[in-house]
Amino acid sequence: MCGIAGVLFKNPGLNAKLGETLIEMLDGCQHRGPDSTGFALYGGDSDTSEFVLRFHVGTGDEGSENVDRVVRALKEFEAQIIDGEHVGSTYRVTVCYEGDVQKFAYAMEHAAKLFSIGSTLDIVKDIGGAHDVDEVYDVHSVDGSHGLGHVRLATESDVKPEAAHPFWATGFSDVAIVHNGQITNYWKMRRLLEQRDYEFHTDNDSELIAVYLADKLKHGDTLKQALETSIDDLDGTFSFLVSTKDEMGYAKDRLAAKPMVLYENHDLIAIASEEVSLNRLFPGQALDTTEPPPGTCATWSR
Repeated sequence: MCGIAGVLFKNPGLNAKLGETLIEMLDGCQHRGPDSTGFALYGGDSDTSEFVLRFHVGTGDEGSENVDRVVRALKEFEAQIIDGEHVGSTYRVTVCYEGDVQKFAYAMEHAAKLFSIGSTLDIVKDIGGAHDVDEVYDVHSVDGSHGLGHVRLATESDVKPEAAHPFWATGFSDVAIVHNGQITNYWKMRRLLEQRDYEFHTDNDSELIAVYLADKLKHGDTLKQALETSIDDLDGTFSFLVSTKDEMGYAKDRLAAKPMVLYENHDLIAIASEEVSLNRLFPGQALDTTEPPPGTCATWSR
């Protein structure tokens, strides 16, 4: 069943309480996915040579050994480590790197499972509910410009952090996705992208959508154009949200079997699987919400 949520604060000079906002939205739809929760958080200055990487490394002695392996791999790739923190089952590290990000990302996957790379993006995800994840990773303290959230009901893979959403576009900086549905031409689309030397490190169709969209952006499409073509190219039932460092957007298939509700005012855009998530942001208020029609997409930027 799963639940998705996204918010974008319109004021370009404002880094708002992004973590708190997404926690409230996901707590409102946690019944749709009690197994794991994740956040794609965007904020801070975009430095083209400075990146945040978050790895899944585990805990205890195993986690420490995996952190050491990641540090060695970063040094071998001549990425200058600015700071790093082993928190929960993840290792978050900021590096200065001026080489090919795609090759860098693929190489780092051999050291440990990589959740995200971004100049402004950081993906935090783990098993449990929104407040469980927040208790470990202090998501509520994160200010930012926009972000995505996901609650997962495990149906086709194990309940484990690396199976949680959001997913990033493997090999591309700052592209993340949350998705409710199923892509039925997954293997066909994946083979087409693999023939163009893209790598996949899960069998999750959300990773496929993210890489598909990032490839379109790489070849000059706008995010809106990439979303428009996705409606025709992707088979199945889907509602998904995608973010880049500057934009957030959605797409729905033509059957519209997966719900999505939108609210906009002069301060923000908020979108979620259920209206209860939007109500959490404006308690006691009657909201003028809309449901995006079947087979549509839209984008917003600050």
